[in-house]
Order: sequence, then structure tokens, then C-alpha cells
Amino acid sequence: MTTALLGIDIGTSGCKALLIDAEGSVLASSTATYGLSQPRPGWTEQDPARWIEGARQSVASVLAERGDVEIAGIGLSGQMHGLTPLDEAHRVLRPALLWNDQRNGAECAEITERVGGLEALLRLTNNRMLVGYTGGKIVWMRNHEPELYANLRHVVNPKDYLRLVLTGEIATEVSDASGTGLFDVRKRAWSGELLERLDIDPALLPACHESQIVTGRVNRSGAALFGLPEGIPVVGGGGDSVIQTLGSGVMMPGELQTTIGTAGIVASALEAPEDNPDGRLQVFCNVAPDIWHCMGVSLNAGGAMSWFRDTMGSLGQGSEKLSFDEIVARAAASPAGAKGLFFLPYLYGERCPHPDPIARGAFVGLTARHDGGDLSRSVMEGVTYALRDIHGLMQQIGMQHSVIKASGGGARSALWRQMQADLFDCEVVTTEGAAEGGAFGAALVAGVGVGIWPDARSAAQVCRPLTRQQPDRANGDTLRRAFAIFEGLYPALSQSFSAISEAGLDA
Repeated sequence: MTTALLGIDIGTSGCKALLIDAEGSVLASSTATYGLSQPRPGWTEQDPARWIEGARQSVASVLAERGDVEIAGIGLSGQMHGLTPLDEAHRVLRPALLWNDQRNGAECAEITERVGGLEALLRLTNNRMLVGYTGGKIVWMRNHEPELYANLRHVVNPKDYLRLVLTGEIATEVSDASGTGLFDVRKRAWSGELLERLDIDPALLPACHESQIVTGRVNRSGAALFGLPEGIPVVGGGGDSVIQTLGSGVMMPGELQTTIGTAGIVASALEAPEDNPDGRLQVFCNVAPDIWHCMGVSLNAGGAMSWFRDTMGSLGQGSEKLSFDEIVARAAASPAGAKGLFFLPYLYGERCPHPDPIARGAFVGLTARHDGGDLSRSVMEGVTYALRDIHGLMQQIGMQHSVIKASGGGARSALWRQMQADLFDCEVVTTEGAAEGGAFGAALVAGVGVGIWPDARSAAQVCRPLTRQQPDRANGDTLRRAFAIFEGLYPALSQSFSAISEAGLDA
């Protein structure tokens, strides 16, 4: 039988499972989709049972496709920052609060004040308590749902809830722990001082391991639910935003990863936990024990494209909505710069470089001469500008780039990859692993954990290039001129965003 590694990724819109062999070749891949709930503007929640059912379906699919494999190890990945609250019996107390949930702005300000301000917080964690982080959600639950909070005994992130169902063990690893805002990334450990100042019981948080460590084995109930043999080792894995860099082969400084999924991410490896300028970047532990991870996250990337398709996609003939491919084809017919039309993609607020939960999306420069293709291109360019905006912050701590490795669903678009090559003025590469997202990185970490590769850098060598694109100088000049204008749009409109919120017009 073929030795295989199973990676499972609990995403925002679905769960992917895949099998790879010891050479890193994908043997089978399957995704089961699910939705999320938005009970109020700015609130996003999911029932964790949907994650488990999605995982069960996707795992069953890959096992049915490749029943001739012997699974040596399982790696887990998932959307970061989500609060999954459990009681003493490990029952879910309420729907999970997701990474893009914006309700806890007041609690994040409260946390920062209680520790003595932003500089004091950065000394403890090297990160802001950003809206969306798990720490702010815990305090929100304590402030607004005290009866539920009284029964709270365990806090886990989405992938770690899957770990619990698979193995019966409550545990996490350093990359996902970094995204709680309660973790000292310099020491790679929970910040006891921060927890004490916030009056959060450390017992609520899971034991934390390095990502390649075996944290448990598939138990009897997990085996029955997922159709797996008992005893398969399950390693720590990693938060999706971090572990995707391994799946793209980005493990060295100078390599830049961009991800266009629901969110947009710009990330690179660090050899040390560099100080975080004003906390607007995210400096996390990498899935390799001697490497750190720097990234900036825009809350709006592929999600903005989905919104555009769902809301404004009937730009063709008839009432039928255009497909993504049709929207991209129309965008390709519009020139670079979209005839002076700009799109601010802040549909869910923003995180980096503008940590502002009440930021809003906007089309700017719209005239009667613009058509559906220009609108489509401006959305794609707006997302690309937001990625470049993030990289400007990274350059402040000395991070440069010689190549971009593109990942996420948006990397399937040759036009979106070309926009990045043109704007960043460098080669853009896709790899087989990047196309598979966090599940591929999770499988690689599992391989390190069970001894197939000696370390994460060695595992990254299996990431084979699929496509390469070079910058177009003329289009690049146009996009860089347009980007200089884009940089000024948020500062110009931020007071208007605040006024909209304060007037209650978006309720």
C-alpha cells in the first residue's frame, strides 16, 4: 500500500481534505462546503457541527478515491482566531465567533487599556489585540453573555475543535496560539502576565505545542465517525494563514507569499521575531520551531469578488448571474487602471494596514464612461492594491522581496497573478501545494511529525512550480501611479466611514 499523509483544513466556506505521498504529490483532494451566519452587521458565526460534517464528507471522499493508501499521519489546519467555547463536558456553548467578526472593538480597547497601552501590550505579545482575535472575543463573551461565560471551561480554535473530535485531546500549536492575541511569540508560550492582567483563567486555554509535535491519536469515536483506523498520529498542524506559506514553499526571507482567499494575506518568513511597527502587522510563530512569520491580513479579498458577483454580477444579458470566469474575462477587456476607477475593498472593515472595524467599501472615480468590465477590473485591482498596501508596512522592518508565490483561490486567475507581477515588479510563481491551500501545508507538517522529512524546510522542497509570470513594465507603471492615489483614499474617507457608523445608517 502507498504511504500517505492526510491534511484537513477547516476553512470559512468549506473543509478540504487531501492525501499526499512521500514525494508531495497530491493523490486525492475533496472539499465540502458550508455557510456562515451574520445575525447582525459585522457579526459572523458558524456552528462547529458544520465543520465536523464538512470534514467527515471530505475525508470520506478522498478515502473512497484512494482506498489503497496507509495513512502515516494527519495534519490539521483551519481559519484562525475563531472562538469555539466549550463547557466541562466539551459541549459547544454557542456558535463560534469567526476571524472576521467585528463585534469586539470595545473589548480590544479595554484589553489594551488594562495592560497599560499599546506599547505595553506589544512588549508582552509583539501584537495588537486586533478586532477578530480570540482574546477580544473571550472578553466580549464575559461582558455580554455572562451566563454562558460562567459555564466556559475550554477555548479552542476551529482546527483544534476538529482535533478534539478526532482524538479526544484538547491541544493547540504555536501558530494558531499566536493568533489569539494572548501569546508571547518571542517566548513561544502563553503570556501569563497578560492573562493575569485580564483576569482570564489560564486553564481555559489548551496546552500548546510546536506544530510538528504529535498531539494525540485517532481514538475509537473519531475512527468510527471518519472511517479511519484507530491510532493514526495527529500532529499540531497550523493556522491556515501561517501553514499556507509552507505549502507554497515560502520558508526563507526574500520570498513573499500572497494569498487571495476569502481574506487577502501577504506573508514572509522571519529568522527572529522582529519588533512589530505599531502592531499593525502580525508577527506569529511559524510552523517550524526556529522560524517566525510576518504577515498582514486584509479582511477583504476573494470575499469582495464573491460579493461583487452575488450583488452586481447580473451585468450581462438576462437575469443570470455571471460566473467568476466571465467577470474576469470582462475585467481583462478593461485597461490597467480601470480608466481611473478605484474600489476600496473594505466590506467587512479592515485589519491591515488600517485596523478599522468600521471602514467601508467604496467605488471612487465612477463616471458614465465606465462599464461592467471596468467595475470588474477595479474590484480585482482594489484587492491587489490592498496587498501592496500591506507590503509597504513590511518594508518598514526591512522585508524585501525577489519573488511572489501566489496562493488561494484567486491564484487560479492568470489576470490576478499578472496584476501582482506588474504592481510588485517581480516574478509571480504558483506551486502545486499552494493551489491546495492549508490542507497541503498540514499534510507536510504531518510528514515532519512522523519522520518522513527531517524538518519543515526539507518538506518545503517538494513544492513544485506550476506557473510563472513576469511583470509587464508598461502596465506596472500605470498600476504604481494608480496605487499612489489608492493610498490616499482611506485617509480621505475614514471620517465619513465613522460618520456613517455614528449616524446608525448602516444598522
